[in-house]
Amino acid sequence: MSIKVKKLTYQVRLTKRMELGLVGLGRMGANMVRRLKKGGHTCTVFDLNPDSVKKMTAEGFGGAASLEDLVQKLAKPRAVWVMVPAGKPTESTVQALAAVMESGDTIIDGGNSFYKDDIRRAAELKKRGIDYIDAGTSGGVWGVERGYCLMIGADQTAFNRLEPIFKTLAPGVGTIDRTPGRDKIPGTAEQGYLRTGPPGSGHFVKMIHNGIEYGLMQAYGEGFDVLVHKNSQDLPENERFDLNASDIAELWRRGSVVGSWLLDLTAMALVENPDLSNFSGSVEDSGEGRWTINAAIEEAVPVEVLASALFTRFRSRREHTFTEKVLSAMRFKFGGHVERASGG
Repeated sequence: MSIKVKKLTYQVRLTKRMELGLVGLGRMGANMVRRLKKGGHTCTVFDLNPDSVKKMTAEGFGGAASLEDLVQKLAKPRAVWVMVPAGKPTESTVQALAAVMESGDTIIDGGNSFYKDDIRRAAELKKRGIDYIDAGTSGGVWGVERGYCLMIGADQTAFNRLEPIFKTLAPGVGTIDRTPGRDKIPGTAEQGYLRTGPPGSGHFVKMIHNGIEYGLMQAYGEGFDVLVHKNSQDLPENERFDLNASDIAELWRRGSVVGSWLLDLTAMALVENPDLSNFSGSVEDSGEGRWTINAAIEEAVPVEVLASALFTRFRSRREHTFTEKVLSAMRFKFGGHVERASGG
């Protein structure tokens, strides 16, 4: 899905104008600077793909040929937002930026880094006088219009300095009904951005957010699977229903307690292709689900649903597991049970 800039009609709140550098013009990075520009901020961008930078400069953004060039083009104190894949790409980018930045500058990691890496980086950079902020960012390709939910781990001073950036990226209160009593509680949570605590806490909260997302997605998937198989030939004829999953998804969007943005997206997909034949069913995991389970183990917290959702993704990527072959072998040995032929 592509979003054409000239057709965007989203609203953002104007705040104190700031300058930001951004590294990584993938699915989210490019749209984030578009939203910031709409809010009056000045952005200079860099990506390993020169064509991506060229595309953004054609839209009026400043472009850089390297990380060093990016830093040199920013006014002090500088702030650079990193939107590259977690792991080695983020680590190398942060270290390269730190090598050319100065005391008073700030590096913001908006990807999905492991929170313990954030704690380490923040401590290392603090020795150089460089602030490190981890900003768990949710919103995907729709964030340019809807805004981005930001879970921010930062020292209070660094957060305050860059708050105009966070406020512009966030969705604001919008049309969502306010939680009763929330108007008496100070803070920014209902604006869609929040300083969750010190460095590391933002990505920890985002990690749990994604773990919950796995569980929610799995619940919807299993529910619709039961619906579409209610016409199975294995059921008594008078108990078979030919249910329209697309209509039911749309129905549940209207007043149901299971309504959500994930259901909205499911309804869209079912309209486009009711049997979802354009998908194989092989589901990847991006790492946060695994980290969530590890955190639960460290805390001795039971997370049956989240763990099951993660393991189901593992299973989706294998046609038949060795586990299943062992089960078949045992059934054959103790009872002479013959399994169905492959493909049968």
